[in-house]
Amino acid sequence: MATSIFATLLVLLQMMCVIVVVAYLLTRSRIFSDLLDGHATLKVQALLIFVFGALSIYGTVSGVDVLGAIVNVRDLGPMVGGLIGGPVVGLGAGLIGAAYRSTLGGVTVVPCTIATILAGLFGGLVWLANHRRFVDIRFAVLFAVLIEAMHMGLTLLLVRPFSLALGVVTNVGIPMILANAIGVFIFAFIITNLQNERRMASERDTLLREMERKNTELAIAAEIQQSFLPDKITQVEGFDVAAKSIMAKEVGGDFFDVIPFEVVPIKPGRMGILIADVSGKGIPAALFMALSRIVVRVNATWYGEDPAHAIHDANNLIAADSKAGMFVTLFYGILDHTSHTIRYVNAGHNPPLVYHPQDNSFTELTATGIAMGVLEDAEYTFREYPLVPGDMVVLYTDGITEAMNAEEEMFGEDRLYEVIRQVNGGNASQILTKILDTVKAFTRDYPQSDDITLMVIRVV
Repeated sequence: MATSIFATLLVLLQMMCVIVVVAYLLTRSRIFSDLLDGHATLKVQALLIFVFGALSIYGTVSGVDVLGAIVNVRDLGPMVGGLIGGPVVGLGAGLIGAAYRSTLGGVTVVPCTIATILAGLFGGLVWLANHRRFVDIRFAVLFAVLIEAMHMGLTLLLVRPFSLALGVVTNVGIPMILANAIGVFIFAFIITNLQNERRMASERDTLLREMERKNTELAIAAEIQQSFLPDKITQVEGFDVAAKSIMAKEVGGDFFDVIPFEVVPIKPGRMGILIADVSGKGIPAALFMALSRIVVRVNATWYGEDPAHAIHDANNLIAADSKAGMFVTLFYGILDHTSHTIRYVNAGHNPPLVYHPQDNSFTELTATGIAMGVLEDAEYTFREYPLVPGDMVVLYTDGITEAMNAEEEMFGEDRLYEVIRQVNGGNASQILTKILDTVKAFTRDYPQSDDITLMVIRVV
């Protein structure tokens, strides 16, 4: 008995594999996407009825005769058709399979015919109950087991004599239940993987669209931020000024400015210069940079020759709006050709370097107050430093001195001092380019980790 059941099961598994292969090829066709979305057209439904009806016929033709009953996987086609295409497809495929089975006669013709029709119909009803979606694997397998158990029950109920019905069920029941359950399991596995592929593809496409949108927005933001920086620095008598910012990301927190005394002059021969570094990077730093630049520019223009008051009031406005704990280090100075001085406020920024080529010495313009945005009503004072023709003032952010190479070695202040000594000569723009090229040669291809801003002033 056990050997007979095993042999019968092997035959059924061979038939089931053919059906699963056909079903797999169907899942890879173009029509299957609409099917998974629950929006199959009448044309697609008709095609599915034909395909799964034909599979039901194949399940009968390739069956094995046991005690006058045909052991088969006829119900697999209508079941799968109903589970993926709904009651119309399931019922249509079941009717085709049942019609063919009825022509063969035999003692089990009535229960087999009814079971095939019900297999497709119930599969379609399950599809409807699951909101026009294929059920999960476990439920699909359980459904197949229940359908074949119903098939065996109909045989016991309708076939006479009962002893014959019992003999048929005893011999074919387990193989048919297992074969159909395995077939539905494999097909459900294929469908589940296909659904996962579609979901992942959809998520990937959504992510790519989102990345494209963000990249577009970042490009626009970078263009806007670049528009904040002076395209051309209007020179005043006695000074040659050049500056450049290189962002580590699309946008950043470094900035420089030339306060527009050329538009609203304090006095002839004067220029306001500014360099700053906002804490953080990326979009938040860029937004804080825009706020800081506007506030400082307006106050600097308003207070004219008093940089300490300008920075004091600008700090109060920035600190009031700094809800996320962000701050900005800043150096603001007024170049005066008449007095040959720079009057400045250093709000916690890297001290600019004044190089005196006459004696090859440096002077640091050290801090006169804390970083802006940290504390309201912080005290700021200004200092005035004399300049003579030939002096060079170098203002920079820490992206210069903290630039790293592949060995994680920083460029450092000593190298900056050395390169300033070496590049002395030429105009401000040439010196600026030489310094930036030296930093680039030091870091080579190592990724830039911080924004870089540099300003060079030659006293002429």
